Amino acid sequence: MMASKISTSIQIDTVNFASRLIAWQKMHGRSGLPWQGIRDPYLIWVSEIMLQQTQVTTVIERYGQFLRRFPSLEKLAAASLDEVLAEWSGLGYYTRARNMHRCAILLLNEYGGLFPEDPKVLESLPGIGRSTAGAIAAFAYAKKTPILDANVKRVLSRVYGVQGDLQSKKKLDELWDLAKKVLPKNARSMPIYTQAFMDFGATWCTTRQPVCLMAKKTCPFISSCFAFKNQQVHDLPQKKQKKASPEFYADMAMIFYENSVLLVKRPPDSIWGGLWCLPESPWIPYETTAEATAKATVKVSKMKRRVISQMLKNIFSAEELDSLTSSAQEFQMGISLQHIFSHRRLHIQTWRIDLKELPKLNDRKLIWAPLAQLDSFGLPQPIKLLLREIAT
Repeated sequence: MMASKISTSIQIDTVNFASRLIAWQKMHGRSGLPWQGIRDPYLIWVSEIMLQQTQVTTVIERYGQFLRRFPSLEKLAAASLDEVLAEWSGLGYYTRARNMHRCAILLLNEYGGLFPEDPKVLESLPGIGRSTAGAIAAFAYAKKTPILDANVKRVLSRVYGVQGDLQSKKKLDELWDLAKKVLPKNARSMPIYTQAFMDFGATWCTTRQPVCLMAKKTCPFISSCFAFKNQQVHDLPQKKQKKASPEFYADMAMIFYENSVLLVKRPPDSIWGGLWCLPESPWIPYETTAEATAKATVKVSKMKRRVISQMLKNIFSAEELDSLTSSAQEFQMGISLQHIFSHRRLHIQTWRIDLKELPKLNDRKLIWAPLAQLDSFGLPQPIKLLLREIAT
């Protein structure tokens, strides 16, 4: 019975879906976003990568800042990865920045600095998935190719009654098929249609307060929307129950010499990969509050060698560690902080170590960073905020 309802809905509505959406966009769509109405594929690409996992309000601020630093594909490709990561700091999901840098170099070396028009070729480039490739092709080249971001998935799921796990291959295939069926007939409409789809899901067919349940505005699909007719608006898309995020604990060393702090470059395949960070101990499962409090009451003097050893044993030799320990004129427990990742939570205990002598650094993955120049380094946001507070 459910399948027949969905099938009938598709036959009726796919014909007029695009025209209704375009008409809605002209009346109610967002305007004034800095990337709207642009046909330059580089500028479109930057906005699409930023918007993948960052809120629009944040991207509005950072988009212009990024383009002032890297106004062209050539400038981005010529920059060092450290420069790109420094500019990306605070946006999170740093793999996006690393892939952007790789992609810029690849486009410059193998495509003459031009973005391919074929969505399939775009999709093969680093960091550009099928939906992002569709958006670039639609906005820059008016190609009839669908997108399928979270907003589009939600709209299609509700209007056409797509139920089940939308991340499964079967449901994704069904959604992509729907996204193709509802494309406008005229390719010239693709830029406004694609923007309309994004805007409609972001502002009207929202997760918690869709306009059809607010009795203030009339949705252009209300007469045929499966979810509305069946009182399933809040049930679609169906949500998977989230597991509790694992929690971890780590010590981090803030080692200062005069007005500089010691930073270590993280491995490229790790969390915060390629960023400069504080030396740290291995992450361990987070203990209960009682256990953590009991450990924190241990005299700091007894913690000194253990903490230094855990955080620095993979950075310095035993002889260098002894030298560093002896030159530490001050060692004290710093602040505690938490950082929430997408799928885990990290509890950090910082330890401040002030040195009276400057140890030699022979490893290019270690630097003394002047506190006044922190913005020149790609730092994880919580570490940047922590050090900025100390520097002021």
